[in-house]
Amino acid sequence: MRKFYAFLLTMLLAAGVLAGCGESAEQPKEEKKVEEGQNAGGEEEAAFPVTIKDALDNEIVIESKPERIVSMIPSNTEIAFGLGLGEEVVGVSDFDNYPPEATEKEKIGGMEFNVEKIISLNPDLVLAHASSAHNSEAGLQQLRDAGVTVLVVNDAKSFDQVFESIVMVGTAAGEKDNAEKLVSDMKSKLEEIKTKAQGIKEEDRKSVFVEVSPAPDIYTAGTKTFMDEMLSAINAENIITEEGWPKMDPEAIIERNPDVIITTHGYYTEDAVGNVMGRDGWQDITAVKNKQVADVDSDMVTRSGPRIIEGVEELAKAVYPDVFK
Repeated sequence: MRKFYAFLLTMLLAAGVLAGCGESAEQPKEEKKVEEGQNAGGEEEAAFPVTIKDALDNEIVIESKPERIVSMIPSNTEIAFGLGLGEEVVGVSDFDNYPPEATEKEKIGGMEFNVEKIISLNPDLVLAHASSAHNSEAGLQQLRDAGVTVLVVNDAKSFDQVFESIVMVGTAAGEKDNAEKLVSDMKSKLEEIKTKAQGIKEEDRKSVFVEVSPAPDIYTAGTKTFMDEMLSAINAENIITEEGWPKMDPEAIIERNPDVIITTHGYYTEDAVGNVMGRDGWQDITAVKNKQVADVDSDMVTRSGPRIIEGVEELAKAVYPDVFK
């Protein structure tokens, strides 16, 4: 059961799936060009007030550049830090572990957040998330009633939706230009990976099984998941044709005989690779025979933030080590 709950927690966080640019210097008030919205580096940023339609289709008005931000999910935190907003972030969830500076911030709870704690941090922007917003609507409304601006960020299920999340947060925080540059860099890196993967010959294309929860309750990533899109990006075939996150019978995995097995549960399973390699009846699977079993960082391949492209690269290295050295 402990493994199942750990898997369930991973899926909830991944649904957010499936973690430093320079700060803007404050100009003297009489010189600040609000209409032009120029930051200290001379780059344009969104003029305030700004109106943003969030993931719940609410129009959120942000009157001025936020100075105190609370993030309620790790992906939002990684986006904020990726936009150089580390100093502005004053509170994060209990699950936040990246970047290291995030672990030093005040904790506001986990799936059930502490409304009083958040209010005590005096935030002018709370970054909530669509994956949990409906289950925590009462708490979010308490924050709104206390005068706190709450922005519900979209539940990204694709690369494009991750890019949308980053621009949304950047616009809300007065870092739209930085957000668009970050997205542009991510897109460029993704295209580099795809271009390299397109050079893989059809006969060398690998079939892959992704294990997100180990035996005895083996769960995997099927179609219409972020992981499936990642496998497509690196020119690999997902052996799972079922949709979502199905529980798999070991015999079905043996029958489908993947060339590569990827695990993402190494953060709580002792020797995840050895766990797979030593299973009874799996010794004839091509991936096991050829020792093509690898564990990848779960956060990097499930968290819908700036590191997701690094996750794709790590996945590519695990599946095609000779191509992506």
